[in-house]
Amino acid sequence: MSEQTQGRNPVARRSAVIVGAGMAGVQTAVALRERGFTGSVTLIGAEPHQPYDRPPLSKAVLLGKAEDSAFDVDFEALDVELRLGLEVTGVHPSRHELDTVDGPVPYDVLVIATGAEPIQLPGAQGVPGVHLLRTLDDAERLRPVLARQHDIVVVGAGWIGAEFATAAREAGCAVTVVEAADRPLAGVLPEEVAAPMAAWYADSGAVLRTHARVEHVEPGEVVLDDGSRLPAGAVVVGIGARPATAWLAGSGIELGARREIVADDHLRTSAPDVYAVGDCASFPSGRYGERLLVHHWDNALQGPRTVAANIVGETSVAYDPVPYFWSEQFGRFVQYAGHHATADAMVWRGDPAGPSWSVCWLREGRLVAVLAVGRPRDLAQGKRLIEAGTPMDSGLLSDPALPLKGATA
Repeated sequence: MSEQTQGRNPVARRSAVIVGAGMAGVQTAVALRERGFTGSVTLIGAEPHQPYDRPPLSKAVLLGKAEDSAFDVDFEALDVELRLGLEVTGVHPSRHELDTVDGPVPYDVLVIATGAEPIQLPGAQGVPGVHLLRTLDDAERLRPVLARQHDIVVVGAGWIGAEFATAAREAGCAVTVVEAADRPLAGVLPEEVAAPMAAWYADSGAVLRTHARVEHVEPGEVVLDDGSRLPAGAVVVGIGARPATAWLAGSGIELGARREIVADDHLRTSAPDVYAVGDCASFPSGRYGERLLVHHWDNALQGPRTVAANIVGETSVAYDPVPYFWSEQFGRFVQYAGHHATADAMVWRGDPAGPSWSVCWLREGRLVAVLAVGRPRDLAQGKRLIEAGTPMDSGLLSDPALPLKGATA
């Protein structure tokens, strides 16, 4: 039994309140019921919509191929109370109570799953035609923009920028992507890996401008710091996201340098009976020897199982997954598993100018991360090898014709 639940019967607790109705929050509610939690479960979401999945927003929903991406969960059958369109403004751990715009909400155990919020482009708030892509409302506002085939400027060549540019080109829009760094994905991949991806933009008919900083945005135009002006019927900002934790100010719950909730290896926070899961929380990884903040769907899917197990008093193992995510961009399926550092040795598998290739990262002879472009088998086998900590032969690993599982030392 966890330190937070010693001396009490956690299954008999009266109320579990979950703040955040995205993947992490919904899966926590489901996992609690699956593990036999019999108390009340309340799921609070700031948006008025039925809880929904986010990845389709930049794909099927944006292109009008789907109206929404609501989770296929019967909340009534699970006896989960939904309180949607309700903003939570604070929490008082000492008295086990939330502040909301509708008044106080008591809890016996609290799970924070508020996710991340997009970083705004300075000076662009309120300018007509400037959009973010994080919520269902964002996607619905952008759908007619694509249908009218506007000239579109995307600010940021990260994962979301590339996915939106892909959808906009598919819709027939003229697309210019501006990136302050010298390459796409500069914050997450080394230069030699990210550089080949720059060609994907031109191949799709999009224009990628690197070393390009936005000076300001005017209605219908984006002005860069070199004075050039880009026509823009719409501007889509994708320059990153930060944990949605501002509402925790003054709560005493420990936050890290990135404004994320500092959770332990069982996703418990510094406050009693309060857990944190998903994009809003970091956790210590024994596998990688550092604290990880993972802003990806798979983390929001896996973490709730650990949280629910602790709440019901099960003996759970430390939360230390192999991070995983995928991205569909410019006709390519990109997958990444693990976590690498600049000091890790890098091994190529295949030609990055071709349609399919992989990159592996080794630390002390063991696989710690793999990036696979159009090579799903490499990703699946690589993830298992990372989990097992299997020693690898770098010479064999560099042969793209050899399965990853056949390159062990």
